[in-house]
Amino acid sequence: MTTARFTGKTAIVTGAGQGIGFEIARRLASEGVTVLLNDIDKALAEDAAALVSTEGNCVACPGDSGDLDFVNRIVAQAVADTGTLDIVIANAGITLFGDFLQYTPESFYKVMSVNLGGTFFLAQAAAKELIRQGRGGSMLFTSSVTGHQAHKDLAAYGMSKAALEMLAKHLVLELSPYGINVNTVAPGATLTERTAEDADYAATWSSITPMGRAATPQDIASAALFLVSDAARHITGQTLVIDGGWTAVSPSPY
Repeated sequence: MTTARFTGKTAIVTGAGQGIGFEIARRLASEGVTVLLNDIDKALAEDAAALVSTEGNCVACPGDSGDLDFVNRIVAQAVADTGTLDIVIANAGITLFGDFLQYTPESFYKVMSVNLGGTFFLAQAAAKELIRQGRGGSMLFTSSVTGHQAHKDLAAYGMSKAALEMLAKHLVLELSPYGINVNTVAPGATLTERTAEDADYAATWSSITPMGRAATPQDIASAALFLVSDAARHITGQTLVIDGGWTAVSPSPY
């Protein structure tokens, strides 16, 4: 159902072919946002956009969100197609597990290029447009509980996620004068298509999460929509951890 809090707005959501990004895109579209749905997998982006389009306005924008030329094009497309850009959700990211002592430069720089570079330059390109429009706007980055608590074989990934939270804080200085707020969500264990590949994932994380279950994409999307709504306009530079209490006690799944 369309509600007044988002009607007439345009959003870019990266990494939205499935999982958390898809659910955020779906929820935004269902509340009146025109969504540019990005995924690096063309077929996945198109299929996801078709599903979201049954609930609202959604356009598939396949491409590499870590590529600066693509980032500039998707921002330009949002404005060209709809006349506005209001919300930017940098959700795209990759996880490359690996022992620290054996981790390769190729894996390290790939994680940093997508997780950090893609978010940084999407925020930069979007900020320039939001400043030009002169109406402010909202940005949201997707971090992780691994940016708060060490996790086996995820040194590079956790490092990249912690850095996103610091980026949001720095952008308070850079973008608040223009009415742009920037926040971060840090999901914990979440039941997505990717984690479903591990048959023990749900049971393991349910057993060590104080709330008794892993998160769903709906849990993360609900928080995301609040943070990019007008109700959160005075919230900026913050990270909201959504993990059922796991980081409060941090038991290892291993």
